[in-house]
Amino acid sequence: MEAILHGIILAFGLILPLGVQNVFVFSQGATQPKLLRAFPATITAAICDTLLILLAVFGLSVIVLQFEWLRIGLMSAGVLFLLYMGIAIWRSEPTKNETNKALPIRQQIIFASSVSFLNPHAILDIVGVIGTSALKYVGTDQILFTAACIIVSWLWFFGLTLAGAVMKKIDGTGVLMKMFNKFSAIFIWGTAIYLLIGLV
Repeated sequence: MEAILHGIILAFGLILPLGVQNVFVFSQGATQPKLLRAFPATITAAICDTLLILLAVFGLSVIVLQFEWLRIGLMSAGVLFLLYMGIAIWRSEPTKNETNKALPIRQQIIFASSVSFLNPHAILDIVGVIGTSALKYVGTDQILFTAACIIVSWLWFFGLTLAGAVMKKIDGTGVLMKMFNKFSAIFIWGTAIYLLIGLV
């Protein structure tokens, strides 16, 4: 249960800030004439995150678990990165994106893939934070942690698409997105403290 809760909290903390990837998924929900037509972007983003999470958790863990000093070093770096990231997110303004127009399926898939795999922030978040956080667990607990992160990712992207569709006629002021960023920063700081306790 601890691994599941940790995975849920960490995944939400990392995924809530509305960066390019999230804004794109949200914008497709808000601009496509029908909700189903926004799903290619949603599913592509979720699959990309799933692949990155699996690579980070199992690929990184296999290497790091062989070296205790490396595990401690990475977890320490993860704590510092989380603290810095929380500060950056707390101070950040909602990201504005010029790609807020309805796109055909092929372009949705290409763009969603590019903002997932070619976004250094997304890769650092998943490999640097989720990957190092997974080092706290082994066996079944690690699988539960990973599954929780993946499920949160899928639910978030579908929820984001739905939110875009619901808010289609609402002129957003950016207040809600600012609130998301504040909650995200709090989650991330909490995770940093949790990792730090595991080191001492």
